[in-house]
Amino acid sequence: MRPYTIVLGNEKGGTGKSTIAMHVAVYLLHKGYKVGTIDVDARQGTCTQYYEHRRNAGADILLPQHITIPRSENNDMEKARSLEEESFHQALNQLSDHDFIVIDTPGNDTYLSRLAHSYADTLITPMNDSFVDLDVLVKITDNDMKSLRPSIYAEMVWSQRKERAKRGEKPIDWIVIRNRLTTLYTKNRRDINAVLEALSKRIGFRLGIGFCERVIFKELFLSGLTLLDLEKSGSPLNISHVSARQELRELINFTKLPNL
Repeated sequence: MRPYTIVLGNEKGGTGKSTIAMHVAVYLLHKGYKVGTIDVDARQGTCTQYYEHRRNAGADILLPQHITIPRSENNDMEKARSLEEESFHQALNQLSDHDFIVIDTPGNDTYLSRLAHSYADTLITPMNDSFVDLDVLVKITDNDMKSLRPSIYAEMVWSQRKERAKRGEKPIDWIVIRNRLTTLYTKNRRDINAVLEALSKRIGFRLGIGFCERVIFKELFLSGLTLLDLEKSGSPLNISHVSARQELRELINFTKLPNL
């Protein structure tokens, strides 16, 4: 059996994909699993930078086996896609003895991103509570938000679900999480939640909650650490840290990953 693959995906940047990817990977490492990470967003490279910071954080820091896959610069589109597919499968083969693979994808549509989506056992799509972010998932065609149809990203996920079915693999467990939330409950939040709940039944995803907007996540990036590392090292945690740690645990529980 191949490793269980978790993909972080959304055709919108700034939703917290890389932060969640690294926290999920480190959580699994702390649980004793062998974890590999793949970054198919080499141009932005946030997950790769996080890994490099982490590698320099100390000898006792748990590390995933990390692979970065750049886009091909070949001018022939078919040749470029063939080279990218070869690189992607080579990465999967390198990590074939791992328990989990966590893949971070770019905030735009690329062939590598589509390929990664088709191999997702669990797909986590974080999104901010804004109608700008919502637009890549759903098109709202009237003012009272009763007429909904899948948008570009949802259509892409559907096409990769079909690719996965052609290979005879189990359906993707697609999870959309509202991420980087503020503590204020507004009409905007209520309206977005209503739209997502209606859409989840139509196109088949589970709706969950991610992380609140917290400074600690930005601070930890430079050190390559996560909240779990702070806890393990015995560093004092303030109320915000404890709340963020609980949000991570609730997210992991919601994903229902195997053997956790």
